[in-house]
Amino acid sequence: MSKALPPPGHATPTQMVQSKGSRGLRLASAVAAPLNFPASQIFTNCYYFPSEFSLVATVKIQTLRQKTNEYIFSVVREGSDSLLLGLRVSENRLHFLTTSTGPGGRSRMTFKDVGLDNNRWHTVVLAVTGPYATLTVDCGLPLDKQVQSFPSHLSTRGSRFFVGSRGRWRGRFSGLLRQLVLLPGSDATPRLCPSPDPTLTELSIPQVLKTTPFQPDQQGPVYTYGEETNLVTLGDRPPCSRLEQGQLWFNAQGKGLFICDGLTWRTLLQSKQRLDYVEDYQDLYTRSETLDVEVFSIPSEGLFMAAANKDSRTGSGIYRWTNASFQLYQNISTQEARSWKHFTIDDKIFLVVAANFREAGSERSVIYQWHRRRRRFVRYQTLETHTAQDWEAFRIHNHSFLVVANHRRDSNHNIHSVIYRWNPDTKLFEVNQTLLTSGAYDWEFFTVGPYHFLVVANTFDGRTTIISSTIYVWLDGSFQTFQSVPTVGATDWEPFQIDGRFFLAVANSQKIPDRGTSVYSINSTVYELNTLTQTFIRFQDILTHSALDWEFFTIGDEKFLVVANSHDGSSYSLNSVVYRWQGYEGFVPVHSLPTFGCRDWEDFSTEEGSFLIYSSAKSRLSKVFKLRNY
Repeated sequence: MSKALPPPGHATPTQMVQSKGSRGLRLASAVAAPLNFPASQIFTNCYYFPSEFSLVATVKIQTLRQKTNEYIFSVVREGSDSLLLGLRVSENRLHFLTTSTGPGGRSRMTFKDVGLDNNRWHTVVLAVTGPYATLTVDCGLPLDKQVQSFPSHLSTRGSRFFVGSRGRWRGRFSGLLRQLVLLPGSDATPRLCPSPDPTLTELSIPQVLKTTPFQPDQQGPVYTYGEETNLVTLGDRPPCSRLEQGQLWFNAQGKGLFICDGLTWRTLLQSKQRLDYVEDYQDLYTRSETLDVEVFSIPSEGLFMAAANKDSRTGSGIYRWTNASFQLYQNISTQEARSWKHFTIDDKIFLVVAANFREAGSERSVIYQWHRRRRRFVRYQTLETHTAQDWEAFRIHNHSFLVVANHRRDSNHNIHSVIYRWNPDTKLFEVNQTLLTSGAYDWEFFTVGPYHFLVVANTFDGRTTIISSTIYVWLDGSFQTFQSVPTVGATDWEPFQIDGRFFLAVANSQKIPDRGTSVYSINSTVYELNTLTQTFIRFQDILTHSALDWEFFTIGDEKFLVVANSHDGSSYSLNSVVYRWQGYEGFVPVHSLPTFGCRDWEDFSTEEGSFLIYSSAKSRLSKVFKLRNY
């Protein structure tokens, strides 16, 4: 890229833009000449393109429309507009193009589901060895392809290199370009990876993108310079929707700076707070016993909570945070609701309930969509499930997925749980993959660097609860077994990070052996990812009493876990415990909260402060606690 930039003292057809703390170049206008230079500046002694080479590019690309193609880099024969070689990006795809004058003709190598056009920085390495090519994105898993007819002798005589185009306006790169390097040999990836910041790992960055922007009176290229615009709002909490995405809000009372992510306000800076004590804040009487609560935000509407109520006659309630408390907003007919999950696809807002609707002789769970005009959730799609206990929603490479925890079918607990994938054409979820589970109770999705994981809580195999739960990793377009973890009636997993360390906490509910009596007071376990062995290993055992849920939350720089203790074999009136992270000591108990049949914990924050809410599986009374800080 440095060769394509104009020499000192000349104006450049690019604008330097700083985004998310890093600078990149954007082509300034349609009338500006494209960045280019003759190939002879590189190929001084030999005109043939090497058969082994690497291309390294660091880019930030807005979402591309369908059938939009933009060139990051190209080599074009002068005078004929004939493309010899090019790197082109389209919606969720990257294409490597080659052309030869021989019998091979033109060939195209397409890498699908690369997820580059998501308005984030990415570093890609394309390593080519003859007819084989390997693509690595953000130091992740390599993707291999083979060209059907790669030119063995690609002459660059009389050709030009173009940066961010193929020599004409159509197909010009609209994103930010920070790094573009061509080097001999197909070994660039080991020179860059692993990296502490794989999205912005550096091989060769133009000096102008590393230093303070040049001023017009300095000796050097003249750049226009700008920041991506962020508007700052003061006062009360403003709305946060896609229209406000990227805007800032300064809360003087809370001493914090927040950014809108399109759905809710995320903390950027806030005065350091510490948890002092927990106080009773609201008694929330729900429609019936509540097995799960899901707290979520709707842009321009506010904070909501969905309660999964057990009684089919009364249905389940949707509550809205109004006048500093949760108030009933909508009632939805449900059948033995077990849990809710909120998720979004594009600008659509959904809730899915794990329930047991009986339709046409089968059990169904229901997806509801937020109706903007009616300001209510309305039925959208039903999916066949089997005593569903939980839903998890996640995204991989711009694709949306749902996975259901099927607990049992009749008396058989060893059945398949199902992963569904969103079809953008039909606007419906379709079966994508099935995984064999044993009394599945919970699914959790998490990422570690470029890797995507799903973990299932297997509770019961029909004979005993002393079984293994499974962690799956996404490889080659599907989930494959990564590790089996011994659990005892597992009901919940909670993934979290502390200072770059990755943890998984499992809630073990009860020990039911092949023979003998059930035991409810058993250890639940926190596991930590060991990067050397690439496995999760036991970090800490914590005595719990039929634990049904873990919730991780933070106050300032402090990290906490709270457990839902539900039963000790004789009583449902138990203390659920808040544990604080204390480094080498692990998690240490700091607060005991009286609960009755505690089933689920959720943390949330409003202008009024930070809160915890718990649901009771044995009473209509759920409670909201306020976290008093200092």
